[in-house]
Amino acid sequence: MKRQFILAIVALLGSFTMFAQATDFVKRDSIQYSIHKASIGKIAFMEQNIPIEQFKETDFLRSFELKEKKDLHVRIFLSNSLSNYLHQLSPALSADELTKNGNYQFSFLVDGQKIYVENLNTGAGSADSKNKRTVFRLPLISSSNEDSWGVFLWNRFLMNGGLEAFSNGNHLLKIEIRPYLKTGILKTGNIIAEGEIKIIVPEIKVSKALVEVQTIKALKDWQISKEQIDTSKIEALNRKIATQVFKDITSIVVVKNGKLLIEEYFGTANRNTLHDTRSVGKSFASAIAGIAIKDGYIKNELQLLNDFYKLKAYQNYSPAKDSITIKDLLTMSSVLDGSDRNEESPGNEEHMYPTKNWVDFTLNLPVDKSKITDKRWDYFTAGVVVLGDIIHKSVPGGLEEYADKNLFQPLGISQYKWQFTPQNVANTAGSLQMRSIDYARFGLLYKNEGSWEGKQIITPDWVAKSLSHQMPIAEEEYYGYLFWNKTYKVDGKNFEVYYSSGNGGNKIIIFKDYPIVMVITATAYNAPYGHSQVDRIIQHFLIPAIISN
Repeated sequence: MKRQFILAIVALLGSFTMFAQATDFVKRDSIQYSIHKASIGKIAFMEQNIPIEQFKETDFLRSFELKEKKDLHVRIFLSNSLSNYLHQLSPALSADELTKNGNYQFSFLVDGQKIYVENLNTGAGSADSKNKRTVFRLPLISSSNEDSWGVFLWNRFLMNGGLEAFSNGNHLLKIEIRPYLKTGILKTGNIIAEGEIKIIVPEIKVSKALVEVQTIKALKDWQISKEQIDTSKIEALNRKIATQVFKDITSIVVVKNGKLLIEEYFGTANRNTLHDTRSVGKSFASAIAGIAIKDGYIKNELQLLNDFYKLKAYQNYSPAKDSITIKDLLTMSSVLDGSDRNEESPGNEEHMYPTKNWVDFTLNLPVDKSKITDKRWDYFTAGVVVLGDIIHKSVPGGLEEYADKNLFQPLGISQYKWQFTPQNVANTAGSLQMRSIDYARFGLLYKNEGSWEGKQIITPDWVAKSLSHQMPIAEEEYYGYLFWNKTYKVDGKNFEVYYSSGNGGNKIIIFKDYPIVMVITATAYNAPYGHSQVDRIIQHFLIPAIISN
């Protein structure tokens, strides 16, 4: 009887083993170390890279001081490999399909608030590691500049809210890891590992002068607002800029009810600095096009490229090119095969710049057949270069002279600097440099429906078209005539804005329902945090400081 009982237990254990093996879609690494067995589902923080065979639970860091030249690593203990977790999300996919379309999702929480979530790029990590690994080490902070996707992940967390959350003092950092799979729709699994650590942030000394709200000096043709603002919010913002929580910000100007409310400069910048705001200049191209239409030099935005170029003389001619309009260039919705979001796109702007003639480069592009059947928005700088060339051909004196006479002089803008194309045409793709207060004039012109000091520079109709939902970009985000549109949410309230936007975090922001224009200039060119940190500046500091509940 006893022997039969033992045999039954053995058979039962065997069936459990068979079941466990059956749930493994791909063969994974065995769980052999005692520390792994005791720590499944945990993320261990450590300051040194301790080999797994020597690693003990007493080596788990409970706290870490966030300062330079200190390393921070994590070791992640899983009960299964990533591919097996992904298989649970989509059992019908092959192992190859799982590794190509899935990876880990990392969530970073500070003091209980979710700060940053990233679905790790599917190219991070090899297929073999996704299939097999059940434990792995990841450097987050590396004094030796270890080349790892973990270091880049940590930096993206810091630049997208982490540094802002890590104010002086002690904080609880929690990291959660889930599997995710994206094959048309996004599927996310349950938490497969998590860990917490106390982060100690030492105080950084900042001079009082860098924190205080800067006094606006008298300016001949600007009135200074006497309206109240929450100075504590602006001082908190200035402190974060001074301590490089927000990096590379060079100026912030806010106009309310037509008067200067805030004028702040950082680093070596001052009121007379000409800022290279990159693609902010595209919105000026839209304005100049509108003025040229108002003056009758261009009929309207529905005119075809065929009216200005013999398209059949260019390479890759297609009848689809005959239907491209000026409006398509303004809304970035032409059928030309060009996308700045895709490095492999034939019309990517980086392929244009080395060529001798940017207009020829653009008109020689093939059409994207998918855009013929599905008209959609796709960021396309080269198209704006063609728009600038059309204006240049159409207006008296060329684009540069026309813009000065009909836009800049009426606005009182005399200090500015164009970049030029290889054909010596003012470059409408971007890098039109101006003073921050002059960018504010341009924003205020649109806020005033194209009127400036009693003169109608741009028609209200053109302003309305420009600041409208011409093309959807993403959920609650749209594109007008070379202007962007989005809505900020602050304390449960919506603040819809139209804005010009340029590489590095440069913005001219026009509030739809409030008499407010903001200008933010920055030099965070090509940095992943350039635009996201400006969004946080607007949402967490400027709107609360300026607009009373």
